[in-house]
Formats: sequence, structure tokens, C-alpha cells
Amino acid sequence: MAPRSNASPPRLGKPLKRAFFGRSVHEVAPELIGATLLVDGVGGIIVEVEAYHHTDPAAHSYRGPTPRNQVMFGPPGFAYVYRSYGIHWCVNFVCEEEGSASAVLIRALEPTHGIAAMRRRRHLRDVHALCSGPGKLTEALGITIAHNALPLDRAPIALHARTEDLEVASGIRIGITKAVELPWRYGVRGSKFLSKPFPK
Repeated sequence: MAPRSNASPPRLGKPLKRAFFGRSVHEVAPELIGATLLVDGVGGIIVEVEAYHHTDPAAHSYRGPTPRNQVMFGPPGFAYVYRSYGIHWCVNFVCEEEGSASAVLIRALEPTHGIAAMRRRRHLRDVHALCSGPGKLTEALGITIAHNALPLDRAPIALHARTEDLEVASGIRIGITKAVELPWRYGVRGSKFLSKPFPK
């Protein structure tokens, strides 16, 4: 996917409904690459995600429900927001049937909508660095714990299907200490907006 200019944002695909997420997390995760995530109209194209399954020791749900991860055990199509290392928020999309407790972490976006607002929130100008990591993108989009358990197909959140063919790469996940060998990170190969490039 080539970097876009400051021209008008690209056209949006069809809205993604909650039913989209009621499938295997391993089907949903790569299909989210190229989709557009907007929060109050600010956001961009998803270029990197990671899948977390309830059988995966790296998943927050692995040891069962807690007050923090309760939304993961509910129906699919809702946001799971948590604080990482006590510093920044991360946003996940709950997948699979109720009780499965599987989710997709959104790792990076290509900014396309509301870039001025993102720059104000992030206090920087480089468009490539605005959303190149899970904590960066939540700050840029204004996502906080207030968005936890919100439906993904209702305001203030909007998701739109991708509108172009992309080369989706996969590789091992980042910043975890368990199940590090699983190739459950997906992204746009060669994108300048990734948190970390995929091996060639």
C-alpha cells in the first residue's frame, strides 16, 4: 500500500457489523488488514494486528475471567480496552462465540481521517509515526477505558471493510514472553506505517 498524500481521504468500504467478528480469530485478524477504523470520525486504515486465542498463554483470557478482561468472554463485536504496562491504552476487537474470549489487538494504522486531530493529540507531525504502535494509535484516536465494552458497529466507533487488494504478511507477535513462536501477527507487507517491518 503506497503512502497517501494530503488529498481527501480514500473512499470507505461497506460497514463491518458485529457478525463479522463471530468467527475464528484467525479468520478475522487477516481480514481486518486494510479495513478502516474510525473513532468519532478520526482514524485510518488498519495495517497491523495480532490475534490472541483463549488457548494461547499470551492471551489475557488464558487464566479465566477477571474484572479487567470480562468483555472478552462476552459476545463478539465489542471493544476490549486495557492499560499496557500502566502507561498506554490498547484496543482489541472481541471475536468468536460468547465465552471463547479471543480477540484481535490493533497494532498500527495508516492515518487517513482527522490527521490534524491526531497530530494535536500526539504532539508530532510525522504522519508515519502517528499510529505506528498500539499505544500510539489509541492516543491518536482518543481511545481510553471509556471505550471498553462499546460495540464496534455503533458510534463513536465505525469500521469499514477494505476496498483494495493487499499483500498480507504474517509473523511472530511483538513484546510478549509466552507463545512467542506463533505467527499470529498480520500486516501490510512493506507498509511505512507498521510498528515493526515483517521479515522479507
